[in-house]
Amino acid sequence: MDRDSWNKQVKHPLQSYEWGEFRQATGLKVVREGGIQVTIHPIPHTPWTIGYVPKGPEISDEQVMTLHKIVRDNSSIFIKLEPRVEMGASNIGTSHLVTRKMENGKFVEGRPLFTKYNFVLDVTPSEEELLKNMKQKTRYNLRIAEKRGVEVLIDNSPEAFQRYLELTKETTDRQGFYAHTPSYHKKMWDVLSRAGMAQIITAIYEGKIITTWILFKFGDTLYYPYGASSREHREVMANNLVMWEAIRLAKKWGCKYLDMWGALGPSPDKNDPWYGFHKFKEGYGARHVEYVGTWDYVARPLLYRAYRIVEWARWKVLRLSR
Repeated sequence: MDRDSWNKQVKHPLQSYEWGEFRQATGLKVVREGGIQVTIHPIPHTPWTIGYVPKGPEISDEQVMTLHKIVRDNSSIFIKLEPRVEMGASNIGTSHLVTRKMENGKFVEGRPLFTKYNFVLDVTPSEEELLKNMKQKTRYNLRIAEKRGVEVLIDNSPEAFQRYLELTKETTDRQGFYAHTPSYHKKMWDVLSRAGMAQIITAIYEGKIITTWILFKFGDTLYYPYGASSREHREVMANNLVMWEAIRLAKKWGCKYLDMWGALGPSPDKNDPWYGFHKFKEGYGARHVEYVGTWDYVARPLLYRAYRIVEWARWKVLRLSR
């Protein structure tokens, strides 16, 4: 299927033809079949692989057969699915994946790569209404940024991207998060910016870029997947103004929604390392969304159990090493 035809049937940039091209550039095999795009990840030093379907559709009966074919053709132990399907959105009240788990045991709850929750803002109201729906503290902070002379603009130059890489390293080191490598980000930017899907939005203060976000535009939605900022000049609240300008850009570009890419649950723990990001996004009056979660389509149960044990041990070691 050609690029345009494929993109018309999918609903998220991680299922787009271009995202598949980017993942191929990182050395992965990409399978597009039956309306789902699957990346195939080899397990080092073994003949086995894992499939991954991020932000795909609700899996139909026909697509279960597609998954079966893909695991057979690629020696996959399982395929991880994280559907862009909200709880309660399907006819049975929850995802068919839940029903199939009870029916045949093929689908089991997996370790999430994406959070189950998100904030999605409807940007179709007027700017006045959008400002009114924000929390008072959020409005106050973005006005501080305006008064302090923070300038926000789209800058897709090589210099802005290099600054994005620098600030990403600074942010992840400061927060203690895991992050993709610079090579990953470079390949992603090369493919998606060339296709017109990705843009860099920057905040400049006293002549220096102090905040950089990458935005994806796909379908009727503008997405905020990646962001980084300097520890310097945090008092000027540049991130608040960047989010407001992203909202205004979404309206200008004819989008209906701004997708903030992830959030914590409805009663977040204040000690969670992502709590600050959650509260920041919450301030803009977006709808808090719950998806059906992470499900693994298991083709080889014994190998799958062994893999999950090794996976648990690996993450335990990584957490202890931080």
